[in-house]
Amino acid sequence: FSLLQKKRRAATARRQHLKSAMLQLAVTEIEKEAAAKEVEKQNYLAEHCPPLSLPGSMQELQELCKKLHAKIDSVDEERYDTEVKLQKTNKELEDLSQKLFDLRGKFKRPPLRRVRMSADAMLRALLGSKHKVNMDLRANLKQVKKEDTEKEKDLRDVGDWRKNIEEKSGMEGRKKMFEAGE
Repeated sequence: FSLLQKKRRAATARRQHLKSAMLQLAVTEIEKEAAAKEVEKQNYLAEHCPPLSLPGSMQELQELCKKLHAKIDSVDEERYDTEVKLQKTNKELEDLSQKLFDLRGKFKRPPLRRVRMSADAMLRALLGSKHKVNMDLRANLKQVKKEDTEKEKDLRDVGDWRKNIEEKSGMEGRKKMFEAGE
């Protein structure tokens, strides 16, 4: 048991030592990268930005300011042009990707929610509010005169329905039905 504990302690100590060594290496690498970036920045500024020489007279200072304003304006124009080109190409990319999506024919179906709606409301939603829709089903039925129904009752001599069922129940009733059919 004690041997196992010693191995665990040794493994933990080794892990901690390796971790601290890795952190020290990472700190030195970060410092080197920061120094390299600073040197690169100084080189870029020396190459692209000449040292500023301030003239002594007021007129020369005004000319320098005018030159700087002209450079600022030209840089702003270039920036604006590149932004417009970027927006235009982004729009074209969106259009082309939409066309590609349409050509594939795979449309993402949105998840549908169950909505409780009456038949009248559903027809109004489908047909619009201009069309008056009535779902009164009895309004479309044909009206039958009472005289016709009375004649039909006379033609059908129907007795009590319970007697009819009792007669047809069982094998005797089926036999009667079979004999009546012949």
